Amino acid sequence: MDTKLKYKTFVSVLSKWIIFGGVIGVVVGSFTTFLLETNDFLGVVREKNSWLILFLPLGGIVLGYIYMNYGKKFEKNTLNDAAEVNNLVIDAVHGKKKILRRMGPIVYLGTFITVFFGGSTGRESAAIQMGGSVAEAINQFLKVNILDTKILLMSGISAGFGAAFGTPMAGAVFGMEMAALGKIKFEALVPCLVGSFVGHYITTAAWGHEHEELMIQTVPELSVIAFVKVILVSVIFSLLSISYCQLRHGIQNVSEKYLKKNHMKRAFVGGLIIVVLTFIVGSQDYNGRGLEMLEQSFKEDVPPFAFLGKLVFTAVTLGTGFVGGEAIPLFFMGATLGNTLYTFIDLPMSFLAALGMIAAFCGGANTPITAFLLAMEMFDGKGVEYFFIACIVSYIFSGHHGLWPSQTIYEPKSRLYNIANEETIGNIEKKKKL
Repeated sequence: MDTKLKYKTFVSVLSKWIIFGGVIGVVVGSFTTFLLETNDFLGVVREKNSWLILFLPLGGIVLGYIYMNYGKKFEKNTLNDAAEVNNLVIDAVHGKKKILRRMGPIVYLGTFITVFFGGSTGRESAAIQMGGSVAEAINQFLKVNILDTKILLMSGISAGFGAAFGTPMAGAVFGMEMAALGKIKFEALVPCLVGSFVGHYITTAAWGHEHEELMIQTVPELSVIAFVKVILVSVIFSLLSISYCQLRHGIQNVSEKYLKKNHMKRAFVGGLIIVVLTFIVGSQDYNGRGLEMLEQSFKEDVPPFAFLGKLVFTAVTLGTGFVGGEAIPLFFMGATLGNTLYTFIDLPMSFLAALGMIAAFCGGANTPITAFLLAMEMFDGKGVEYFFIACIVSYIFSGHHGLWPSQTIYEPKSRLYNIANEETIGNIEKKKKL
C-alpha cells in the first residue's frame, strides 16, 4: 500500500510539473515572441529616424512615472518594487518578496520606450520578468504552496530565457542557476525544462520567429598553447564583466543618492547623458541592442574600443533607471573585445569573438553551466573544450561581482575569497566600500 501511494504521489507531482511548465511555456513563449518582434520593429524605426534619440530624456520621464505610480506594492510591510527588475525576481525565488502580476506589462512597455528612443539595452530581462509575472499569476490563481511557488517562478524564468535566445537547454538551467551561486535546486528541473523547451518551440515553431545566428568560422586545433591563450583571454573577459557591473551599480547608487531615488529625474538625466554621448561619438552604434556590430565582430574588424563604448552607454542607460536586458550588451562587449584582441593573439577572429561573448556573460551573470550550454546551442557544439575552460575561468576570476545584487552566495567560488555563506552580492559590495 505504501509503495502504491509513493508511486501515485510521484506520478501526481510529475504530471503537475509537466502541465504547469507547459502552460507557462505556452504563455511566456507567446509574449516573448511579441517582445522580440516588437523590439525588432522599433529598432528598425529608430535606425531610420536618428532624431528620435533627442526624445530619450522625455521617454525617461514617462518610464519613471509608470514605475513610480504603478510599479510598487506594499505587502506584509515589504515593498515590492518592479523597478528592481531581475533583483525582485530573485528575491521572489528566495521567498523574500513577491513579483507583481503587472510587472510583465510594465517592463515590456519600459523596454519598448528604452529601445525606441535609443537607450543601450537588451531584451531578455523583460522576457524573464514576464516569465516570473506569468508564474506568479498562476501561483495566485491556483493558490500554490510556498515551495511550489518558488519552483514555478524558476520555470517562468527558464521559459523567458529559452524563448528569448532560442536556447532551451541553457534556459532550463538558467532558471535554477540564476538565483544563487553554489546551489542549484534540481527539484525544479522538470518544470524548468518543460517551460524552456515549450517556450522556445512556441516562439520559433508556432509563431515563426527567427533568432539571429552567429557562426564560428574556424576553431583552433587542441593544443597546450591554445588552452593557455584561452585561459589568458578568459581572465581578460572576466575583468570586462567586473568593470561593467561595478560601473553600472556605481551609476545607480550615485543617481539614487543625489536625485533622491526619484525615478523620473534619474531617467531624465540619464537620457540627457546618453544624448550627449551619442553626439560626442558621432554615431548610434552603441544605442539600442547593437546587433549589427555584434555580428560584424565575427567577420571583420570593428573599432578597437567598441567594447568600451557599449560598456559606458549600457551602464548609463540601465544605471539611471531605463530598463532592458544586459545579456546582449555583454555579448556585444565580449565579442568586440575579442575582435580587438585578435590583433594581439593568434587565434581565429570569429572564435575569439564567440569566446568573449560567452565568457563576459558568464562573468556577469555568475551562471557557468548556463553559459556553457549557451555556447553549445549557439555555436553547434564547436570548440566545446575551449568554452568549458573559458566559462570556468571567467566564473572564478570575476569574483563575487555580478549583474544582480540580490544573487545569494550559498558557497564562495573559492576559499581564497573568504566570503561568508548566505551573503548577497550587494551586501559584499557594500562591505568592500566600507
